[in-house]
Amino acid sequence: MTFAALDEVEVDYPNRGKALGPFSLALEHGQITALVGPSGCGKSTALRLLGGLEQPTRGRVTRAAERGETSVVFQSPTLAPWLSAQANVALPLELSGVARPAARARAAEALARVGLSGAETARPAQLSGGMAMRVSLARALVTNPRLLLLDEPFAALDEITRRALADDVLSLWAGAQPAVVFVTHSVEEAVYMASRVIVMSRGPGRSLGETVVEAPLPRPAGFRTTPVFRETVEQVSMRLAQGMAAA
Repeated sequence: MTFAALDEVEVDYPNRGKALGPFSLALEHGQITALVGPSGCGKSTALRLLGGLEQPTRGRVTRAAERGETSVVFQSPTLAPWLSAQANVALPLELSGVARPAARARAAEALARVGLSGAETARPAQLSGGMAMRVSLARALVTNPRLLLLDEPFAALDEITRRALADDVLSLWAGAQPAVVFVTHSVEEAVYMASRVIVMSRGPGRSLGETVVEAPLPRPAGFRTTPVFRETVEQVSMRLAQGMAAA
């Protein structure tokens, strides 16, 4: 059953022309979809359409998630610098009307799920880049979203931290299994995290095709060294290269 969809959407920006489309994408409940493509192809625009943060110029957006059931994690953690980690995570709950004590208790539980027990009182300036992103993930997950949108959340992090957070996201997903859309420039990261990878053309982005990753989620130990991982990375890379050459 389709959970959310973009149907032949196009987005035009004043003085910039067409930024996306026509582009179509259908999401199933519990499915993890990665979008890869060159800079400026409209990956983040597609994500904003799915999140209800933007409206298409043409085409249709269908969303099953109700208000408050979608969470977005951006490349920057976007934490309020004057609030503690716990208060940052509790903020969406408090804004939706949850009493502060209950919101703070749920925030502490969410921080524990991302491995940050004991860091509740830390301010963003006291956190490493990886820890700040974990707080951002905890804030996104504290509302138990049905749709989780990740816009290059690991782009500014070192490779070891990126890999650790990728496993964390998959472990967290395994609980409630929300629909996830993950935007990244890294083909290997896309193949590791997603059940399918959509390759987009140069802007205005169109779909160049879909590659299904035939492996269980969360990934087993050593998955990056397996033939299926390497072969799938090569398939996606070739499709991306062909699209770039044809553009």
